[in-house]
Amino acid sequence: MTTLEELKAHREKSIEATAGGPPARTSNVFFGVGPITDLVQDEVDGRRTRIDFEHWLEANYRKLDDRGNDLGPFTISEIGRSMHRGYPADKILIDMMRAIHTYFGYPKKNCMAVGLGGGHSGFTVALMHLMNTHDPAQRTFIDTPRPESDAASGGGFFRQSWGAQAIELVRHAKGGDEDRLVFAEREGEIPSADRLEELCVKLFMGVGHETTGATCYTAEDISGLLEWIDRDPQNHHAVIDSTSLLGAMPWPKDIVTQLMEKCCTFMPFQKAIGGVSGYWVISLTPAARALLDANAQEPSWAIPRQLKLTVPENAGAPLSSNKTSALGPIYDADADKMLGGIINTYSALAFAETTYGVLRSARLVGSVDELNARSIANRSAIEEWIGKQDLLELGVQDVDRRGAAVTLLKVNDPDIGNAELHARIIARSKQLLQYEGLTHPDGTYEPGLDVARYVNAFPGTPGDYRAWIGGIRPTVDVIALLENLAYAYHRAKIVVLEEEMAKHGATVEQAAPKANGDARHDDPDRAYKVLIADLVGLRFGEDGEPDPSEVAAHIEACGGKFHRTDQSEAGALEPGTVHFFYQPHLSRAEEIIPVTEEGQYDALIAAATFMPAEARFAEGGVRIGAGTGNMACACWGGGDGAGGEAPLMNTPSFNSRATAHMTLKALLKVMPDLPVEELHARVIDGSFDTGKHLRDFPTEKLEGKKIAVIGFGNIGREVARLAKAFGMKVSVHARERHWDWIESEGFTYAESVQVAAAGADVISPHTGLGARNEAGAFANAGLIDDAVLGAMNHGAVVINYDRGEVIDAGALDRALESGQVRYAGIDADLFVDASDGGLSGPMVPYREIEARHRGKMELLPHAAADTEHVSRVEGAKQAVDQILGCIRHRRVVNLKGALPDGYSDGGAQTVNGVGRVTPQRLAGVAADAEAAKFLRALAEEMSAIWGALHATHDADRRAELLASYGADLVAASNRYTAMMDELGLQGPYAGN
Repeated sequence: MTTLEELKAHREKSIEATAGGPPARTSNVFFGVGPITDLVQDEVDGRRTRIDFEHWLEANYRKLDDRGNDLGPFTISEIGRSMHRGYPADKILIDMMRAIHTYFGYPKKNCMAVGLGGGHSGFTVALMHLMNTHDPAQRTFIDTPRPESDAASGGGFFRQSWGAQAIELVRHAKGGDEDRLVFAEREGEIPSADRLEELCVKLFMGVGHETTGATCYTAEDISGLLEWIDRDPQNHHAVIDSTSLLGAMPWPKDIVTQLMEKCCTFMPFQKAIGGVSGYWVISLTPAARALLDANAQEPSWAIPRQLKLTVPENAGAPLSSNKTSALGPIYDADADKMLGGIINTYSALAFAETTYGVLRSARLVGSVDELNARSIANRSAIEEWIGKQDLLELGVQDVDRRGAAVTLLKVNDPDIGNAELHARIIARSKQLLQYEGLTHPDGTYEPGLDVARYVNAFPGTPGDYRAWIGGIRPTVDVIALLENLAYAYHRAKIVVLEEEMAKHGATVEQAAPKANGDARHDDPDRAYKVLIADLVGLRFGEDGEPDPSEVAAHIEACGGKFHRTDQSEAGALEPGTVHFFYQPHLSRAEEIIPVTEEGQYDALIAAATFMPAEARFAEGGVRIGAGTGNMACACWGGGDGAGGEAPLMNTPSFNSRATAHMTLKALLKVMPDLPVEELHARVIDGSFDTGKHLRDFPTEKLEGKKIAVIGFGNIGREVARLAKAFGMKVSVHARERHWDWIESEGFTYAESVQVAAAGADVISPHTGLGARNEAGAFANAGLIDDAVLGAMNHGAVVINYDRGEVIDAGALDRALESGQVRYAGIDADLFVDASDGGLSGPMVPYREIEARHRGKMELLPHAAADTEHVSRVEGAKQAVDQILGCIRHRRVVNLKGALPDGYSDGGAQTVNGVGRVTPQRLAGVAADAEAAKFLRALAEEMSAIWGALHATHDADRRAELLASYGADLVAASNRYTAMMDELGLQGPYAGN
């Protein structure tokens, strides 16, 4: 009896073995019997494959009128409605038989029969047609032990049932003689050619390999069998179950070729290929077909009609006329035709799916030779992995007989000597491998890994787990399976041992989960100090000053402290707390450097204030807004955030819509060019007659005008969306990686700025300044130059609410002078020197231009985005959250530049609907069961209707469908678009 201390020690070993957490997932969790060639990577791939199958089906099976004109496709719903006679069902059947026959390398002289049922049916059909109790010279060898013998008892009913069928046939047949049935001494044994002749065997039935026990014939076995056939090819017949052999024959190519030519094979194709219903096929050599025709003239037993391969030549004399396979359910590869039909109603859809599966295997893997090679490689990879550890071992000890389609594994755990405990652990491990999961005695639940289903070993076989590992499955998936088996065994062992410990009165509480991204890294004995160097509220309070109370309340709610003083005046600070010091009056380097150069503050939040290189913030900084050009601190490597020891972040998207709205406001002042002020004045003084004077004020709407948007960041995309809403043609130039996303939203991608500007009526840059080059110049300075402005339509409008330097001021001056540009709106920084009133900043050259072109320009002091209260407050709140995340959890959100050592990247966070769609946002919607259900229903509704419309070529029928479903389609489309927009799921994806 195992002691409590031993149980604890064994449990600790398994805890240590699983300390690293679950291994990598398998791409496909199904390791059962088949599908060999229907493998999909995940649920999405599976659904896409079904859709691809539907498209393939429609492309291959067309409706033709009596003149040969194409009337459109047969659809999956039409073919699925029990279609089993005539066209296209006959073509579907022939296509499947041809695909199977060709792909697996059967010679054309061999024909192939088909019928309904599974593997046992195929075996039964072959046995009933090829065995003959009237021929005393015929002896049949079955390569599995005699049922109810000691050798067969370990295989259980399933293995014994093969031999039992043969015994029952001859036992109850006239002239039947059980002595003419020869059974193998061991499972899957093929005697030598000499021994088979000694036994006077004429019919060999091979059913005892691979599938259940993961064994396989050796090359020597097959060579001996082929030699036996060659000694008397007209009277020596071999029938082999090839369910596991197809695509997994681990022998030299010449042996494989001979087996396919000289042996009959049967297989249930819903297992071997995958399909929606069960059916079998049997490859028959010419000699075997001659035998079944001869046996049909004096049958040994009654064969059910649905299993017969021979049909009466005279349908009017079904009992007395000659029986022939020439009218049976047999495919003649040489003539590429079916000799007869199938008795029972079959699923044309299942047959079509098989053809698709064979073709897909050829596309994904290559020829059957390559499939065989990959199966062998998977077997080798398993053997190599098994050799590097000592928990799992292979159930088949004979190396040469290990199968390449199925593997059998058993656990060798010296800690568990009790068979009952071992069985409990194995059973529990399969719960974890699947979706059920495990519950510990203390109630702790481990969710199921869902990495391996149907890995049960057959009763009596020397193993605990059994899995199909054929060549369609990538080797990495096979290794992932092995690692998950070992992991699941140890986790299940922990649970079972805890249950045993409970019997001794010992209870165990599970260890706390490993620290994740929410673990605290801040020092509880330290008071952290954060400088807020800009306004965080732009709405005035009762004191007439901008009100920071909303952000202050947010800080307090997050466990921080808000101070309106400098840190030097705050007195003793509470340790373990993050203190925020609100100092929006700091604006010049001479004010900032003395209070920051020695690291007096740990972190920074700023908006427009320029932060000099000398300012030091060891815990990081956040810029409220998108750009970080004003964040020049050396501690994070300047505005690019590269090379410093502290992380630099921003809060993109909060002012994106405000900036875009102001951009459109500037445009709407001049386009459409209706002189509203003049008309207002004339209305007031009563001097305007609508009927008489309206003709004197023609104007053009925005709809149909072209706008060139340069840059596809948050602001550029919002401007493009607003312009599109006005009906404008939107051409966007951005980096090539944005191309697909730009076009996905209905905009036109332009390869260059000049191409975007060609024929444009409006241009709006939103690129930011870009990085500085070695000479200190910004990459995007002067981007809008003479060539770009010259490419636009005469009388164009320029709106630059980005950075003043992006436009070549001299080029704009010349364009205004010539009339090429009729109006320009500029929003750029302007600074006043307090000592002498001198002006600086990118707005300065525009003031000089405006003086020469009065009435053609509107200049703003970079106020378009920074005057919107809600945006500033929300951006400041997020900045607070980001700083807290950095200090408390070492997690960086909206990182700019390089990630310093010791920090994790928390990804991007933007306003819902602005900026890129993040994986986190998608995950949030997917976790909302009602939202996901609603979106799925809408998408499926649209897919169903569009699929039907696309597949319907007849205009009248299509009109009927539109009359019935047109409103449903448009309503679903509207709702889907609105829902995606509401959930913030439109735009570029953060993973690209």
